[in-house]
Amino acid sequence: MNNQKAHNRKKTVEGIEQAIARVQQAQGKVSISAVAKEAGVTPALIHNTYPDLAEKIRRLVGKATRSQRDAKHDTLIRERQINHALRQELAESRADLAKLASINQVLINEVALLKGVATEKVVSILHSK
Repeated sequence: MNNQKAHNRKKTVEGIEQAIARVQQAQGKVSISAVAKEAGVTPALIHNTYPDLAEKIRRLVGKATRSQRDAKHDTLIRERQINHALRQELAESRADLAKLASINQVLINEVALLKGVATEKVVSILHSK
């Protein structure tokens, strides 16, 4: 009877390990529930009876989580660099706009003055030499 239990335990372990491999290949997303469903056992059985296999599954899940986190972190860094460059460009554009607005206002005043002088409505008080 003891030999039968050992044989069944070994068979269950092999079934769970095969289920892990199948879930990885099929879905890519490994979880204790998915492995248990694939192996035809309950998640509680894996947690309580086979903690080493549960830990193996958690490591696989952790690796996937870490790789997703790292990829998102890299994307965040890239987006922050792009954001920084765009903010610099915006600041430069605003400075250019202010400078051009000032030049434009000076030219508008000059045109108004020249129109006034041309129509003799404005007399220049500056003496030309």
